[in-house]
Amino acid sequence: MRREASGRTDGAPAANPNGFPVRPAMARMHVLVNAATSVDGKLASRRREQLTISGPEDFARVDRLRASCDAVMVGVGTVLADDPSLTVKDDDLVAEREARGESPQPARVVADSHARTPPDAAVLDDRARSVVLVADAEPDEHAAALDAAGADVVVAGGNRVDLRGALADLDAMGVERLMVEGGGELIFSLFEAGLVDELTVYVGSLLVGGRDAPTLADGDGFVSDFPDLELADVERLDDGVLLSYTVA
Repeated sequence: MRREASGRTDGAPAANPNGFPVRPAMARMHVLVNAATSVDGKLASRRREQLTISGPEDFARVDRLRASCDAVMVGVGTVLADDPSLTVKDDDLVAEREARGESPQPARVVADSHARTPPDAAVLDDRARSVVLVADAEPDEHAAALDAAGADVVVAGGNRVDLRGALADLDAMGVERLMVEGGGELIFSLFEAGLVDELTVYVGSLLVGGRDAPTLADGDGFVSDFPDLELADVERLDDGVLLSYTVA
């Protein structure tokens, strides 16, 4: 179903076409960015190939994080490179969600300005609800292909996805906790828009290098007004370290 992003901020109760719990639109969601990087801050190699950076302890942590959230978001580049399912793997965690009256799986959200998500992508399968954010300039037939694949297509922004408007729409649909798993372009854009509340980074014992390898935050980069991060916790996991930050 194609629908326009509301971006509503009037506090009125929101309709619930996508199956999330209804709540007042003024209650801004909590946005958590989670990523795994090499010691030199790379998400992948210069070939954009997925790397195994963390281990079983961190995989389990990420699964618990997903299970605690209403939706999990990635950029289309991550979909094209890795074809992730973004689902909770542990059956016990799925059962706990159901016991809380939630859907078995969090929704999957893809920021995809030009509707490039393949119709057969794992993120569009029937294991969980899928929402694809596209720009208004994208031809209707491209969005229609995603709709036919089972996605809820939300139009947000003119030539590219307006993340502030899109997240306001997700918020109005009842997404209280949004987990963002990459890639670097999306992470930078969320920080640039001041939409991130929390950042967790697993730093693995791996050196990747490469000027063209994607980093934790790509995009144009900051030259001033850098995001204000406060280190909240440091924990050793597997053969690496987990850094947890709050964002002012």
